[in-house]
Amino acid sequence: QYTRKIGSLKKALGRSFAMKELRPTKQILGMHIVQDRTQKVLWLSHQKYVTKILERFNMSDAKPGSLVLPTNYRLNAKQCPKGEKENAEMRTVLYASAVDSLMYAMVYTRRDIAFVVGEVNRYMSNPGRQQWVRVKWILRYLKRTLRVCLKYSVGKRMLEGALERPIALG
Repeated sequence: QYTRKIGSLKKALGRSFAMKELRPTKQILGMHIVQDRTQKVLWLSHQKYVTKILERFNMSDAKPGSLVLPTNYRLNAKQCPKGEKENAEMRTVLYASAVDSLMYAMVYTRRDIAFVVGEVNRYMSNPGRQQWVRVKWILRYLKRTLRVCLKYSVGKRMLEGALERPIALG
């Protein structure tokens, strides 16, 4: 019955719009998509995208890290640049671009970094050295968790996140 409804919808749309059948989607907007129709599972990954941002910000060879920082490590406005020398130094850093890249990954597949990306996002107008260290910390965490992706499955009303796909995502 479901298949019949889809077929009739396609016919109705085909009368008004030029349409053609495409193969299953494997990639969209930088996301890699893996489907397992027998298990009714869908994985979304930004593995290639994260690899590219690690390369862009010279973090490919960085040591993989943890997202957890020591409890005494907090960002605050006092750490923002105060003098012209500090401002000049931070102008050479691609802080806004790095945070934007992290936000893109966070919104689509990497919900596990939402809190820390929100934290560094607050300092976009005047980032300091400590804020940049935090951004690099997030990039190191992404390097360690490169294969983490979102998993959607039928019958579950809860999104499962931070799960690795059993096979490598090309």
